[in-house]
This record gives sequence, structure tokens and C-alpha cells, in this order.
Amino acid sequence: MRHKPFFIFILLALGSLTATAQQKPLRVGVIGLTHTHVHWILGREDRGDIQIVGIVETNRELAERYTKQHGLSMSLVYNSMEALIAATQPEAVTAFGSTYEHLEVVQTCAPLGIHVMVEKPLAVSMKHARKMEALAKKHLIHLLTNYETTWYPTNHKAYELLQSDSIGSLRKVVVRDGHRGPKKIGVNKEFLDWLTDPVLDGGGAIMDFGCYGANLMTWLQQGKKPLTVTAVTQQLQPENNPKVDDDATIILTYDDANAILQPSWDWPIGRKDMEIYGLTGVIYADNRHQLRIRMAEGYDGFKETALTLEERPAPFDDPFSLLAAVVRKEITLPPYDLSSLENNMVVMEILDAARKSAKKGKRVRLKG
Repeated sequence: MRHKPFFIFILLALGSLTATAQQKPLRVGVIGLTHTHVHWILGREDRGDIQIVGIVETNRELAERYTKQHGLSMSLVYNSMEALIAATQPEAVTAFGSTYEHLEVVQTCAPLGIHVMVEKPLAVSMKHARKMEALAKKHLIHLLTNYETTWYPTNHKAYELLQSDSIGSLRKVVVRDGHRGPKKIGVNKEFLDWLTDPVLDGGGAIMDFGCYGANLMTWLQQGKKPLTVTAVTQQLQPENNPKVDDDATIILTYDDANAILQPSWDWPIGRKDMEIYGLTGVIYADNRHQLRIRMAEGYDGFKETALTLEERPAPFDDPFSLLAAVVRKEITLPPYDLSSLENNMVVMEILDAARKSAKKGKRVRLKG
């Protein structure tokens, strides 16, 4: 009995060490700097959940510019993924190069058991996506896709309201995403060069912003694929986007609902909004924080409730917090979650069909 305090001390010490080990930040490598969404992770406040252990970028001028901007050391920068991995042993990487390069990132990292998060969309094509999916499954890594709209509390509130049958059965969804165009909004050259390249980006606005609506609709439909995909693309700014489309309309049909996706680089004002129509009402997710619910009254009347929503709790408010929580097995993503591989394989199928439809001028029927 007289040794009991000693044993209690040992148990407390071990518990403290375990807690400390669990709280160690996830070791993350940043692959590429040419996608300007990279500022999201480079300029992120330190939450203690991740640690940037290295950056891969062959453009030294770009690396020097961004490291200086964010107060980082150039000693973090490597010329290749292999060099970064050998020197830093990351647990996960985030891909901020061209969409075409996503496959190479997974090909390099998956066999080593390194988890991967890419910026939307998952890949440039279904062919690339299938290779990435096979590698992720074979080597048991998480392969997540990050969308800005995943972190909008309004979209999650809209999903919750729809699932609770607050506006009746889903009938129609309209999703509008985009801005004035990469050149008009002043995208830097390193980003513009590949964003407007049909090989490196897979297309123009249809890929860059069409993926948002496809991702949200697949989530709202809990993984159900559309029966048909019909798309029309235009080039409304040929002087700015000579190689790719800059405006698209994509129509998705389901057994008892449809979706109209309107991705564009020709909006006068930047937007990411969604309208969800049920049998008895409408949900308007106007932006990140403002949401409206209109319930039908009579022929054309309605009662409207407006909400202003706070940010979601961690780790559901930030892509890198979510990545850390998933890798650490603190959370498990539900089927067809916005960030999940399952959802984004459907997204790629929709985008491939949309490009095919626009090119051939006819509706494309998806395989079950």
C-alpha cells in the first residue's frame, strides 16, 4: 500500500505523455505553390493541429515571394517531392499545383502511406481519377478534396433543413459559382498559365467552378448519380481565355429532381450560392453566412425566415483541421461527405459527361 502514490504518479505521467503524443501536430508537406489557394494554408493561424514541414516548388522566385510574404524560411523549400519526403517524413501532403499534377502527387505519396488532400476538382479527367482512387484504396490512404464551399455553415444548415423534410421532397437545385474571370480579377501569372490551359486544368469555367455544384448536388442526393448530364459551354471572353470555355450551364436529371449548375468566369460579381427547391418551400444559401427559408403561402405568397450563421466548430470549419482529424482517426467522414473520395469520383463522372455533352451537343446518359 505504501507504494500506491508512486504507482499513481507513474500512471499520471504515462497519461500525460499519451495526451501530449495525441496533441502533436500533423506533419504536412505543401506540394506546389502555383495555385493561389495555397495562401489558405501558408497564412493560416497556428491552431496547433498541423505543422508545415516542407514545401515543394521548383520556381525559386515564386517560393521566395510567398515565404517572405508569410514569414517562412526558404529552408522549408525543396525541389522535389522525393527530397521533401526523405528529409521531413510528412504524414500528409496538400497539393497546390495544377490539377493535372494531382495524379503524380498521389502516385508518389500513396505507396509510402502518406495521406493526400488536393484542391478542387479531384482530377483533370475520369481516367486520372480512377488511377488516384485505385492507389488510395490499395495503400489505404485518405484522399480528400478541398472546396471553399465545404466550410460554408449555410450549406450545412441547408442540408440539415432538407434532410429534416422542412421544405418537403427535393425537386430542384440551382447552384451558381464564379467571378469576372481569372485575368479580370488579377490572378498571378503562375496560376493563370495553367488555370486557362485545357490540359493542365481540364477545361475552363466548366471545371474550375462546375465542380462546386456537382459536389454539392452529390452530397444533397447522398451519393446518387444523375441519370443524364446535358451541358452547353461558351467563350464570352476570347481575348482573356482563348483556349478554354469561360461560361457553362450544366443540367443534371434524377428520377424525381433536377439540378442546374451555372459555373462562369463571366459573372459581374463573384458568387458561390445555392437555391434548394422542395415541394413546399425554398432554401436560399446566399453566401457563407446568410441563409433564407421561404415557405409557400397561396399561389405566389410566402413567409420568409432569414438566418445569419456562425462558423461551424473545429475541425469542421477548416480543411487542414479536418485533414488532421481524419488522419488522426478523431473523426470518420460519413459516406459521400463533401471532402470524400466517393463524392468526388461522382463529381468527376459528372464533369467528364458535361464536357462530352458540350462537345457533342447532346445529352449524355450516365451508367448506373
